[in-house]
Amino acid sequence: MTERGDMAVADSVLDLVGNTPLVRLSRLREAETLQCDVLAKVEMVNPGGSVKDRPAIEMIDAAERDGFLQPGGTIIEPTSGNTGAGLAIVAAQRGYRCIFVMSDKMSYEKVALLRAYGAEVVVCPTAVAPDDPRSYYSTADRLTRETPNSFRTDQYSNPNNPLSHFKTTGPEIWEQNAGRITHFVAGVGTGGTITGIGSYLKSQNPSVQIIGADPEGSVFSGGSGRPYLTEGVGEDFWPTTFDPSIVDRIVMVTDAQSFAMARRVTREEGLLIGGSCGTAVHAAIEVGRALGPEAVVVVLLPDSGRNYLSKLYDDRWMIDNGFLAVDGPTASDILAARSDAIPPLVRVHPDTLVRDVVATMRDLDVSQLVVASQAPPLQAKEVEGSVRELELMDRIVRDAGVLDRPIGEVQSPPLPSIGVGDAVTAVVDALDSCPAVVLIDGGRPTAVLTRTDVLAYLAAVRGGQ
Repeated sequence: MTERGDMAVADSVLDLVGNTPLVRLSRLREAETLQCDVLAKVEMVNPGGSVKDRPAIEMIDAAERDGFLQPGGTIIEPTSGNTGAGLAIVAAQRGYRCIFVMSDKMSYEKVALLRAYGAEVVVCPTAVAPDDPRSYYSTADRLTRETPNSFRTDQYSNPNNPLSHFKTTGPEIWEQNAGRITHFVAGVGTGGTITGIGSYLKSQNPSVQIIGADPEGSVFSGGSGRPYLTEGVGEDFWPTTFDPSIVDRIVMVTDAQSFAMARRVTREEGLLIGGSCGTAVHAAIEVGRALGPEAVVVVLLPDSGRNYLSKLYDDRWMIDNGFLAVDGPTASDILAARSDAIPPLVRVHPDTLVRDVVATMRDLDVSQLVVASQAPPLQAKEVEGSVRELELMDRIVRDAGVLDRPIGEVQSPPLPSIGVGDAVTAVVDALDSCPAVVLIDGGRPTAVLTRTDVLAYLAAVRGGQ
């Protein structure tokens, strides 16, 4: 910061990172019923719009100091978007090229933002294992090998990630609430934020409780890493930047809880926050329910909701993914009226022989199946194809040898999907061009609805009038 006369001017946008405000959450209905204070550390006011500006600077400073990043070099990183934005700002200031690798579940806004900074963005499929060559981890490794004078910051194992929070975010929180903090809540992704801040807070007061907020399905709360839609939090592996010994408790939060809380914080507190912020606030409220008036809960809000306007803040996206319902009769009413004897969702592996698929259809008395390599519960993107009774029959009639081939070789495209809260008329419209639809509830395929199901529902409804 340069002071000249009556002016105080930052010499660089990087000088504006940090010193973010702490604000009391008091207008949420749940917060009003708590005895403790819930204070939010608002990281969206960093220049890059997120908490990730902090480790971006620390990691690049260290790489320059240690000789890993040379003038004119290329920064490569797999990112959910926020770390990429922080790195892109540093790169713009210091003349580096950037290549960022993202999974295809990330919002369009995040991809567009990184490209606005001049970065190259490579998008990879979500529904693959971390060691799959198509994964965004493996793709980043390959690009680093292939790109001369490149450096991968590797936020998942770079010790300067948690160090940045030990040096800046932790001390800020401690000073802003005069050391009264009793509980700290943050989402766990790379683990750098919660490890760095938690380490600092415990160094000041070992009694401070550190709570991780984690999406349902993430490894930190006992899942396999799938399936969930909340971005920028949770993982399918254990990063070395995460020190589990620092964390006293993990609170599991569903996508539906995360998105609902984010939308409510935005509308009731006036803070436009992202989905992972909703995860953290939901966990903070859960923690606060058992606390008395002497407790102070600080929850870290990592980013803004501006990156999610086309997703969790778009009612149509929320309806399509089964998080919101329209007024009037919905697809869920059709499912509720169906016989319990009919399995809600039948999935077969792509390697299953066609003759065995036919046997499954006969035994369960179903006419449409989904094909997916992953076992349920599935995410919509994990559905690879479908089995449609008439189309499969036609294939077998033309070539009996099909019976001994894997279904993945002869499968039909995935069935269209309908949110569980979408209108019955939307189901009817979709069935006009397809024999069945997949019902999505909370981002997950849960049932297949056919024309017969709709007809039975309509007959029951009309018959009861």
